[in-house]
Amino acid sequence: MATTLFTQNTIACIWDFDKTLIPEYMQSPLFRRYGVDEANFWAETNALIGQYRKRGYHLAGELGYLNHLLTYTLSGPLRGLNNKILFECGADIKFYPGLPEFFDRAKSFVSEKAEYKNHGITLEHYVVSTGIAQMIRGSAIAKYIDGVWACEFIENPLQPGFLKQNEMPLEAASEIAQIGMVIDNTGKTRAIFEINKGTNKDASIDVNSKMKAEDRRIPIENMIYIADGPSDVPSFAVVKAGGGRAYAVYNPDKPEEFAQNDGLLQSGRIHGYGPADYTATSSTAQWLRMHIHQICDRIVADRKGAVAQKATRPPRHLTATPEEEAAKRAAKAPKQGTFLE
Repeated sequence: MATTLFTQNTIACIWDFDKTLIPEYMQSPLFRRYGVDEANFWAETNALIGQYRKRGYHLAGELGYLNHLLTYTLSGPLRGLNNKILFECGADIKFYPGLPEFFDRAKSFVSEKAEYKNHGITLEHYVVSTGIAQMIRGSAIAKYIDGVWACEFIENPLQPGFLKQNEMPLEAASEIAQIGMVIDNTGKTRAIFEINKGTNKDASIDVNSKMKAEDRRIPIENMIYIADGPSDVPSFAVVKAGGGRAYAVYNPDKPEEFAQNDGLLQSGRIHGYGPADYTATSSTAQWLRMHIHQICDRIVADRKGAVAQKATRPPRHLTATPEEEAAKRAAKAPKQGTFLE
């Protein structure tokens, strides 16, 4: 019996993190905890590519800050840094107005009309970030989101010969030692397709598997991608090209970010932009609510259309009923004042 894998009545809001949900970089609480000069750290990170190029090395941009965090840990300024501490520092991340409450409010948008409920429409939130996953998981927003794609560190890396060992000893004093996962700005598009195909919900589905559009869990046209600027252009492009919505936000205190977002709109990269303010009456909250409703309306129309197309008309009597015969006779009877030849 032919069937589809998913009902496709789920909407996904996919969020960048730094400068989209928070006004500063998420690593700021970590640097404050250790007394590290944040401005100096980022200045060094930005200079790494050029410095290594002089030595004949090629360094991927997003690897730079992760490697430099490892160097700081090994050299002493961040000595003892581990995933537990990263998680704890996440609790000190400060969000833009209206967050994290907006995430629950957005989920309620898909139940504001009876027909949305009748079709079982739901909304999920995902964070796709070049930041650190453990800090996001430790933040106030963690319980409101349905998944995180971000960079991760490994503690106590496995040693040569580990396949022949029966037990894997773990040291009590763990410290980050290797990079486990890297998400860069182009790698974010892979996360979009994992959400699209349902890889995150069913591990047996490989993101590179060929799938028909009707078999994908969340069609891209059911997605809204929200981010802060040009670094997210690859993701904006994928979502926009697939029929989804692309929305940019800016810090109201920084006019240059407003101009940057306007440039994205003028160049056709996004559908709209607004302040990083998620309170109920803000233009951003209202834009998102309106477009979530529009996606809901299209889902309802598509599902009704599918029923009309696939459900046959009920069988009819071959012999007319007495009521139908009477109606026929009445239709044939000459109207008063009609001339008959």
